[in-house]
Amino acid sequence: MGELGYLAVLSSLFVPLVGTLAVGFIDRNQKKAIQWTTLVFSLISFVLSLPLLTSFNLSDSGFQFEINKVWIASLGVGFHLGVDGMSALLVVLTTLIMPIAIFSSFDAINKREKEYYAMLLFLQFGMTGVFLALDTFLFYVFWELILIPMYFLIGIWGGQDRIYAAVKFFLYTVVGSLLMLVAIVWLGYYAQQNAGGFTADIVKLREIAPTIPSHIQQWMFLAFALSFCIKVPLFPLHTWLPDAHVQAPTAGSVILAGILLKLGTYGLIRFNLELFPQASVTFAPILSTLAVIGIIYGALVAIVQTDVKKLVAYSSVSHLGFVVLGIFSMNQEGVQGAIIQMINHGLSTPMLFLCVGVIYERRHTRDISEFGGLTSVMPRFCVLFAIAMFASVGLPGLNGFVGEYLTLVGAFQSPYLHSWWYAILSATGVIFAAVYLLWMFQRVMFGTNDNPKNHSLQDVTRNEMATLIPLVILIVWLGVYPQSFMKYSAQSTKSVVEKIHKHHQGTMQASR
Repeated sequence: MGELGYLAVLSSLFVPLVGTLAVGFIDRNQKKAIQWTTLVFSLISFVLSLPLLTSFNLSDSGFQFEINKVWIASLGVGFHLGVDGMSALLVVLTTLIMPIAIFSSFDAINKREKEYYAMLLFLQFGMTGVFLALDTFLFYVFWELILIPMYFLIGIWGGQDRIYAAVKFFLYTVVGSLLMLVAIVWLGYYAQQNAGGFTADIVKLREIAPTIPSHIQQWMFLAFALSFCIKVPLFPLHTWLPDAHVQAPTAGSVILAGILLKLGTYGLIRFNLELFPQASVTFAPILSTLAVIGIIYGALVAIVQTDVKKLVAYSSVSHLGFVVLGIFSMNQEGVQGAIIQMINHGLSTPMLFLCVGVIYERRHTRDISEFGGLTSVMPRFCVLFAIAMFASVGLPGLNGFVGEYLTLVGAFQSPYLHSWWYAILSATGVIFAAVYLLWMFQRVMFGTNDNPKNHSLQDVTRNEMATLIPLVILIVWLGVYPQSFMKYSAQSTKSVVEKIHKHHQGTMQASR
């Protein structure tokens, strides 16, 4: 069974890259061949990634299925891959969302299809690499690699203001990444001076980095946190997200919401919490405050939106605030809640964007005032949209409830935040989510269908059902039986929380 895990690590990373090359050899006039080749490679990567879960040892808190080959020996850089419970879940989420995004593009993309589908597979290669990399240098390579296909996906196949949105996305991400690169190099030199050799190995750095003096550790923490908080995005670094979402094609928005935003929250746990536990305790109240502001601000701005897609984009700012709050609660409930909320958001928000794409393809407008009474002509679509909407609201029995509940419990009980106001104020975000999502749903789906352009709209097609039904199944599954997913990250989150507590106690005793 262990061999299947190693195969899953390699295939989930390299199958999309092979698919990118395969698409490159197909004649650009063979649209169907390009589409189905892309979809098949993406589906293969999903099937082959499943052993990451089926072969996973639930009692092991360390990394599993590690592959470590020397890359640049003089710098201690290796091609080091592996997963723990958190990254295994995120890799499988990536391989699941990508075929759905690709299939949703079959009828929506009608120009430069060859380049478009090659970019999607190359993007999958980069995102999977971020979750698998156990070497800081390799992590940085994959982190920067993602910018290239995402920039072109927005800039070429996006909406009217696509160039502005693509450049803004690129500049925001690059600025944060450069500071992270400086911190990565500094960590290597610190290891050389204190552990006998320059290294970029995350497994070794997890033991070395917590010994960094606290005043330097804080600068390292900020260098990594800026890059990750831009990607989340955390208030006030969020302004690139609504533009990118609105201008991106539907598949681009699905990938942005489903996977790309999780790169930031994943980085906060993997690097900030694990490498800099003392600094994490120091900055936890500040980042938690920004998370609470983001939860409320994102929800309030969503309420006044007239564009359905922009409303869903701002809802991501609010929902990712819960994830950051859970992370910096730094207890078992909070961090577990953050991880499961990453998965939850990666299912329900892509489904919302797919639903927005359905009505946009029919009407070529996302203005809420253009719709009304769609239930009379699109009853199946109404049901599917309602499931996605209620999941985002956090209705008990669907996936959104579990993550939000755990993050609020974590914030309430956190020994590092010292105030239950974080939980109380964040809970208002749940109420506001019900306001903006239910109000939007009521205006679009109910009332009088008095716009002649809406009288003959086609209900969801079989292809559209094929992209939405898998998400419905997982949304209900996670809502009813979340433990089937949470068990994978239980040991790794416990290890992180215990390490933070240990170093915090050591610092407190030393200060006495």
